[in-house]
Amino acid sequence: MQKIKSHLEDSSALQKQLSVDDSFLLKVKNSADAISFALKSGGKVLVAGNGGSASQSQHFVAELVGKYLKERVPQKAISLVSDVATMTSLANDFGYEYVFSKQVEALGEKGDVFVALSTSGNSENILEALEQAKKAGLTCIGLAGKDGGKMKDFCDHLLIIPSSSTPLIQESHLSILHILADLVEESL
Repeated sequence: MQKIKSHLEDSSALQKQLSVDDSFLLKVKNSADAISFALKSGGKVLVAGNGGSASQSQHFVAELVGKYLKERVPQKAISLVSDVATMTSLANDFGYEYVFSKQVEALGEKGDVFVALSTSGNSENILEALEQAKKAGLTCIGLAGKDGGKMKDFCDHLLIIPSSSTPLIQESHLSILHILADLVEESL
């Protein structure tokens, strides 16, 4: 019972810490504004992550293409982890570090947004994709943990969860993705 209680308390404390950090809240708002602007301008949102973050990228895209809370026009969003044939061929032919950057190169256009999830902020394939996205003129939004890692060098908007616990970072990332979906949906 203590383990359950401790996890819930730690998660709650981290969420509380974020909720009173005005600088962090402004970064979330600015990220939502960037996504909304891209979508309203005819652009799209590309999203990627590894492991649990891959699942979260798919979840966020589902919120944009389908709905978060309100029925509305579907929005252009693609999770770069969803096409197994493309991912495995890129990994096989070029290396795993290029599974996202090659897709960003193929699908990303100036005015689009790339949302990158990495609990460490140092995932090589995410960094490659961010570098490609910047080169192609995409707005880059990062969700990271710890100190943001190397993602700091590539993101226009970096939402850092101040924790070294991967599960707590991922829980906070999901909350942030829900908030972004809510704010974007409101703006549409």
